[in-house]
Amino acid sequence: MNNLKQRPVHLNLMKIRLPIGGIMSIIHRATGIVMFLAVPWLIYLLDLSLISEQGYQDAISLLHSPIGVLMLFALMWSLIHHLLAGIRYLLIDIDIGVEKLIARKTAWLVTLLAPPLGLALTWGLL
Repeated sequence: MNNLKQRPVHLNLMKIRLPIGGIMSIIHRATGIVMFLAVPWLIYLLDLSLISEQGYQDAISLLHSPIGVLMLFALMWSLIHHLLAGIRYLLIDIDIGVEKLIARKTAWLVTLLAPPLGLALTWGLL
């Protein structure tokens, strides 16, 4: 019993370093949650825009408000990141990009490419 290694009593989450693939995987899950939680807001905007011409103008003004722009950017970033990560995972499923170096590079590519593409998509929608 005395020869066993001393195991930690608690984990210090600030000292654990995830590889970029793990970070991207967590972001992939978070973006799925963001998209799911955005559905009621999007349904509200659709309903508001279909009520009348004034409702349509109200929906447009909501989207152009600072909070609306921020929410739209979060949604577009989530959509792009989730799409790119999903394509990456599909390629990994068919044994493309499984090697450690390529997997790391594609994880970095997805993580770094999604925010500017989300910003461009948001700018294009507004």
